[in-house]
Amino acid sequence: MPRWILLCVGLWCASLAQAAPKVFEDHLPNGLRILVQPDHRAPVVTSQVWYKVGSSDEPGGLTGISHVLEHMMFKGTAKVPAGKFSEIIAAHGGQENAFTSRDYTAYFQTLAKESLDVALKLEADRMRNLLLREEDFRKEVEVVKEERRMRTEDDPNARLYEQFQAIAWPNGGYHHPIIGWMDDLERLRVEDLRRWYRAHYAPNNATLVVVGDVTPGEVKRLALKHFGPLKPSSLAPRERSQALEQAGERRMVLRAPARLPALLMGYRVPVLLDDVPAWEAYALEVLAGVLDGGQSARLQQRLVRESRLAGEVSAGYDADSRLHDLFQISAVPSEGVSVGQLEQALRQEVARLREEPVSAEELARVKAQVIAAEVYGRDSVFYQAMRLGAYETVGLGYRRLNELVPGIEAVTAEQVQAVARKYLIDDRLTVGVLDPLPLEPGVKSKPAETMGGIRHVR
Repeated sequence: MPRWILLCVGLWCASLAQAAPKVFEDHLPNGLRILVQPDHRAPVVTSQVWYKVGSSDEPGGLTGISHVLEHMMFKGTAKVPAGKFSEIIAAHGGQENAFTSRDYTAYFQTLAKESLDVALKLEADRMRNLLLREEDFRKEVEVVKEERRMRTEDDPNARLYEQFQAIAWPNGGYHHPIIGWMDDLERLRVEDLRRWYRAHYAPNNATLVVVGDVTPGEVKRLALKHFGPLKPSSLAPRERSQALEQAGERRMVLRAPARLPALLMGYRVPVLLDDVPAWEAYALEVLAGVLDGGQSARLQQRLVRESRLAGEVSAGYDADSRLHDLFQISAVPSEGVSVGQLEQALRQEVARLREEPVSAEELARVKAQVIAAEVYGRDSVFYQAMRLGAYETVGLGYRRLNELVPGIEAVTAEQVQAVARKYLIDDRLTVGVLDPLPLEPGVKSKPAETMGGIRHVR
């Protein structure tokens, strides 16, 4: 491995650490946390309100309620009629939306800096003053049910992912789908939604993140003006309830009409919030890059281009999840290749990670990719705000973002091999297989819209 490449990577890391943008934090007396990151390159601003509630907080019988409430947040208050929120933001030249995930729910606007006052006024109003009318609820829950039919029940790949997660986390953790089980959506009542809203949508359960052409003092003044009068709630402690310990490989098969079979493999692994050394999470990030870090990564090179066993293959891991997560591999076999053949090839690649240290070239490549992603991400005020909000809301704290690049840079080949040996083993593995049935004449199966955690919907 040329020494100059490793030297450049190290110098790049040092440069990034020195150039890390300054984040200002504050809070209001009612408990609202405020994070401000000035970025004066353009006269725009992104404002986001993050709530500490997502599908992993939902009890059985109320799955999907966080997502339904996200939809209802646009159905009006006494001051802002239904549909007017989006119209007002658009009239000020801005864009807005929201998303629900396993770990949080967030609402955001990107607009000219002069319009920040408008965005914060609207967000503060709907934080505590939703009308939540029965007639709006009945209509919107039907929208969500239809969304579930289209995105999950009519999509065999999405159904596979949903059932795969439920098997991997049988009694907690990330068992529930974000959109909810259909039976629960059928039984959901507006009073359930009102209780959920009162319990979780409060200033002391939220973080306001503002990134863009602003000053911390300006944001604090506007936050006090609009959010300051809101009363906090009595919050129950947010638990990190984990699923049962796994003591053996789990498997599931979904038989459904589809054009192609598919394979999911997930190894239960820790995340940064867990009581393990942080280097393990960073080593798992590097390991994911070794397997699936572009066209030169192992899975693409060996399984797609060389052996042609897979038409599609990917690997991924989220170190910043709130609960234990899966190191996940997904693949679609090439025509004439069985799922069993592809699974065996993937197991061989995983075994190689356990048996042989990765090369210096691979380490350098993955580290350079992570650093490049960090650099490019700073070009977007929206991306910067997303990272701050996510780290803060899951409980990591935004300061740990500064540890990411140095943490990746410090990972050694021996550490990558160590986490592979410790976590990528059969006793921590869940396997999901899509066994395709014949399609009806004229019907084409479609790829899953998402195989991951966040659904951008409204």
